Amino acid sequence: MGNKVGIVGIGMTKFGEHWNKGLRELIVEAGLKAVHDANLTGEEIQAIYGGCMAPGLFVGQEHISALIADHVGLGGIPSTRVEAACASGGLALRQAYLAVRSGRLNVVVAGGVEKMTDVPTNLATVALMGAGDEEWEGFYGATFPGLYALMARRHMYEFGTTREQLAMVAVKNHHNGAMNPSAQFQYEITVDKVLKSAPVADPLTLLDCSPITDGAASVILASEEKAKKIAKETGKEIIWIASSGQASDTLALHDRDSLCKTKAAVLAGKEAYQQAGIKPGDIGFAEVHDCFTIAEIMAIEGLGFCNFGEGGKITENGETAVNGRIPVNTSGGLKAKGHPIGATGIAQAIEATLQLRGEAGGRQVKNPKYGLTHNVGGSGATCVVHIFTNEY
Repeated sequence: MGNKVGIVGIGMTKFGEHWNKGLRELIVEAGLKAVHDANLTGEEIQAIYGGCMAPGLFVGQEHISALIADHVGLGGIPSTRVEAACASGGLALRQAYLAVRSGRLNVVVAGGVEKMTDVPTNLATVALMGAGDEEWEGFYGATFPGLYALMARRHMYEFGTTREQLAMVAVKNHHNGAMNPSAQFQYEITVDKVLKSAPVADPLTLLDCSPITDGAASVILASEEKAKKIAKETGKEIIWIASSGQASDTLALHDRDSLCKTKAAVLAGKEAYQQAGIKPGDIGFAEVHDCFTIAEIMAIEGLGFCNFGEGGKITENGETAVNGRIPVNTSGGLKAKGHPIGATGIAQAIEATLQLRGEAGGRQVKNPKYGLTHNVGGSGATCVVHIFTNEY
């Protein structure tokens, strides 16, 4: 598999609560934006991979692979739904990447969508808990805020991570989200506001948690020859996917070796670094899966941006800010950009593309060469890591 794979088109909806748009409208909006960005016609697209976690529970619609192809005007081509809980988008991107890398296909769409606000919060919580172990966690009343609260407490106990350091993750990501026109929350917050927000699962409060979100995102991947042809026509820089790593861990939190070390992230990151031939210190920025503030701290440790136990400290020191040593979640992350489950991994790839194109506006990182995305399913049972570059 020697074929290079490039991102030649991107498109996404604004993330938020879309009361006047359904699942279909969100899919079409993101897909058409990506096609327009790549200046393509539908005849050139050979396959679709769409990430979506729970459309049946959220909107009563399954079989969305055919629905996607139909409503974006690409009926007839292969269309595949990809599900890996909150990592559905990242895994859809990986499947599309592998299809092009194999040499079998030249132009493929990788997308993601979730319409989460059509059901009450309690039903959304039930749907989301399907990403955990239903028999041994969900049946006994566990929720994802509760599971991540267990991780946070253990991290605080083992490493001395403070409640304020957790809050600083949310403050940083809201600062970045305020500069992202696609973000759900475009306003800043303070540490004090995080600490005093409504308690959810001790030590996590409302402002430690990512929101329930509607949204869709899409990227178009092309083989090296096709990508260069498209870039010549559009005048836009090709962003190459340098590597793709995936790993798994136990579904249930209680079966893991550690409550505050994410094995799947370590393994997926190691695979991605090896494929790309680089080290963590070469990464110019990272989009990580901050479904809760503790998740970002665990992610940057697992990916090798600091030693285990130091995630809170480097956050407090400003090393993960846009102008820091390793900018993390310049988009605002799941916390501020929003978290429409199936679309999240694709939206991360879009932020990587914008950063490497130099099109990220006020949140632009200075001259990055490599960017990384880290998309997690459940409490860490699945992790997909991609590395992107503009100098492949």
